[in-house]
This record gives sequence, structure tokens and C-alpha cells, in this order.
Amino acid sequence: VQLVESGGGLVQPGESLRLSCVASGIPFNVYVMGWYRQAPGKQRELVADLMTGGTPNYADAVKGRFTISRDNAKNTVYLQMSSLRPDDTGVYFCNGESGRLGTSYWGQGTQVTVSS
Repeated sequence: VQLVESGGGLVQPGESLRLSCVASGIPFNVYVMGWYRQAPGKQRELVADLMTGGTPNYADAVKGRFTISRDNAKNTVYLQMSSLRPDDTGVYFCNGESGRLGTSYWGQGTQVTVSS
């Protein structure tokens, strides 16, 4: 099983980034796919998640600025991030979880830094 994130980087406040996570080795369509982030010195927190055919779930801090989407044909989940702020800085992790299968997998993370 592999979850591989890409798309992180250094941007200025107000700019946008799109993260991608490609999954392999899992029945992607049955997994709830999510994005989490961890800022220095803080706990990992949920940013957004989405099940197939479901309604996206967002952390209050990102509502209206971030959009999660998934393409089951490509085994890929995306996080479009707009109006980025310095407090969005952190390592962003992709997660796939299936309650039915009792499994949860993590990617290695991608760094997002928002700074002027």
C-alpha cells in the first residue's frame, strides 16, 4: 500500500496550491480519503475528508478556502488551497481509512510553507 503526496511548496500569503495524493494497493473507492496537517509543535489535525459520493467535511479554519475532491478512476485525492495564510503552514498528510475493512494508511507528507 502506498499513498504518495505531491504539490507542496513555499508560497506567499494569499496564493494558492493544489496537493495531490495517489493511492495504490487499496480499493480506493471504499476508502474515506482525507488530508491532515501538522504544524511545528502542534498535533496533527484534520483539514478535510471525503467519501465516495459523500459531502466534503472541512475544518472550520479552512472552510471557504480549501476544496477537497477525488477521482476514483485515478485513485487520487486533491486538496485545492486558496487564500493561503501563514497559519496554514505545516506538513500535509494524505490519509485513507476504511471502517469496514478496519484499516488506515498514511502518506509520507508534503511540506506547505506560507510566508512573505
